[in-house]
Amino acid sequence: MKYFVPWVYTLFLLTLLFSRLSYATDKQWQSLVIDYEKHLALKLKSKGIPGGALSIVNGPDNIFVKGMGVTKLSKGRKVDAHTRFRLASVSKTFAGSLTAKLASEGRFSLEDPVSKFIPEFSNTSYKNNLKVYHLLSHSGGLVPNAYDNLIESRMSYPDIVAKLLSVEPICKPGQCYGYQNVMFSLVDEVIKASTKMGYARWLNEFVFAPLQMNDASLGYEKMITDNNYAHPHVRGRKRWHTARLKQNYYKVLPAAGVNASASDMAIWLKAQLGYYPSVLSPEVLADQTRPYTHTKKELRRRVWKKHLKEAYYGLGWRVYNYDNETLYYHSGWVQGYRSDIVVMPHLNIGFSLILNAETGLINELTTEFIDRALAYKRRQK
Repeated sequence: MKYFVPWVYTLFLLTLLFSRLSYATDKQWQSLVIDYEKHLALKLKSKGIPGGALSIVNGPDNIFVKGMGVTKLSKGRKVDAHTRFRLASVSKTFAGSLTAKLASEGRFSLEDPVSKFIPEFSNTSYKNNLKVYHLLSHSGGLVPNAYDNLIESRMSYPDIVAKLLSVEPICKPGQCYGYQNVMFSLVDEVIKASTKMGYARWLNEFVFAPLQMNDASLGYEKMITDNNYAHPHVRGRKRWHTARLKQNYYKVLPAAGVNASASDMAIWLKAQLGYYPSVLSPEVLADQTRPYTHTKKELRRRVWKKHLKEAYYGLGWRVYNYDNETLYYHSGWVQGYRSDIVVMPHLNIGFSLILNAETGLINELTTEFIDRALAYKRRQK
């Protein structure tokens, strides 16, 4: 026993030391988050931005969720953790994850030709060359944003697709990058043809439900189901104005149809960091962030120009080398809303910010968080 006691004591001291280090680290992280939240609040107030939803994750248990401001300028309610916002193109991250998940389960292959599921493509210049992964990596060969103008019109999505079939590609699939919404959303037809069940049902029953993303939904009607949703705002000459919530981009659910709260986005960040492997396995997370398409134009982004070393597009996710750190990222922009999501997989950090105002300020705010988080993590090494 006399030999055992010193070892017990040593073990006790090591445990105590580790707990103190962990506590100190936690306090430093909490200080970072609180300081950033104050910085964000001041910035939003200075620009008169009505409201926002902030979600920050550091590991499985360190979660910060905050609703800020109001749902609309006149007679709006306070934004809380469960207030729904439009994600706009951040919706593409859900489409990328779901598609990678279904492919990993053998429902179809990412290498399958789109014509296998949409036979009309067999009669175009694409024939069998357009693959499923081309849809979600914006490498189908079309001019950027093909027929986005028709999304804004009264034309139905099937009619827009019919016109899309007649467009000649500017390059062969896989050879050039052209950001898409109409073509991207063809993944819904792929899923429906291969599983006999539509994209919306898959996402609701096999992603939102098991992750307990209880506020998340797809489409216009689900957005306005009660009054706890953020109304869109656009800038006039001198101030922000509440705008009408438009239904147009809800035509393309995979590309721009998800609604979610700050609470939901914290869960989504955790899922992307690998903490829900029964829903999104490591294989799925790896497949969706494979660098399918080189996006050189992103290297010239004004705010990030000095930080980005490489830029690619995976399946619904942008993949960046930002100051020698891997980031998975996407932004969203539809009338009256802006959104950003950032995942730092090697640092176990996730960040989401959604605003109910059409403001470029979000670029500065996201960059500020990334820089603060990287500096914090590098001080820990």
